[in-house]
Amino acid sequence: QLIESGGGLVQAGGSLRLSCAASRRAIGPYPMAWFRQAPGKQRELVASINSDSQTLYYADSVKGRFSISRDNAKNTVYLHMIHLGPEDTAVYYCAAKYSPYFEAPFTAPEYDDWGQGTQVTVSA
Repeated sequence: QLIESGGGLVQAGGSLRLSCAASRRAIGPYPMAWFRQAPGKQRELVASINSDSQTLYYADSVKGRFSISRDNAKNTVYLHMIHLGPEDTAVYYCAAKYSPYFEAPFTAPEYDDWGQGTQVTVSA
């Protein structure tokens, strides 16, 4: 089970740090990702991280503003977001691919487990 936290309401230009804690399985060997879904839009990949934290992916829209990291000892993945804008408003979801040491996939259907989501709202 993946549990996200850290969302909320923030003014444009502000920052937030999302956390995703895994409660039932050690996530160390597995690629992890953050997706987001805005109203009326498809779920999109925001960032992903491989098990060794050496391979990272960011969507073009968040490059230079968002940073994904993981602490396998705490079984937690983070998404640090700065310079937020109204276009970042969405529900943010954590996802896990339970294939050890695989490259993190790019599409949502390839992930095996999802959190319930945390709302991020950025006011102009």
